[in-house]
Amino acid sequence: MELIDGKAVSARVLEECRIDVEKLTAEGCRPGLAAVLVGDDPASKAYVSSKARTCLELGLHSVKIELPETTPQSELLEVIGKLNNDPEIHGILVQSPPPAHIDESAVVLAIDPSKDVDGFHPENIAKLALEDPEGFIPCTPL
Repeated sequence: MELIDGKAVSARVLEECRIDVEKLTAEGCRPGLAAVLVGDDPASKAYVSSKARTCLELGLHSVKIELPETTPQSELLEVIGKLNNDPEIHGILVQSPPPAHIDESAVVLAIDPSKDVDGFHPENIAKLALEDPEGFIPCTPL
């Protein structure tokens, strides 16, 4: 059994990502990630803030949207729709779990599958199961 140095692996992966972001940006396409948080769960806030900080470090365009706990589902779906149509946003992350009054399935289905960072959209789950080389498969499920 080989012991893996997680910090070293993480640093190497982040450096590779930074280089890729620099190349894409030089070609005129700066990758963008939007992270959406509904509510004020401390763990979720920390996670979303961590993603925004990492984006900044890597040179990605980052949008962090924090909505109050009382945000209606319709308003959240409108935000997702705007992000789906925003050419500067290439990935969307809606932090789970949402407040109880929001149907998480509706949220997942509202995200454009090509921007679904978590890979929860049924189209992306199918691509993962079928090992579709053309499809976007997020790293965690892969």
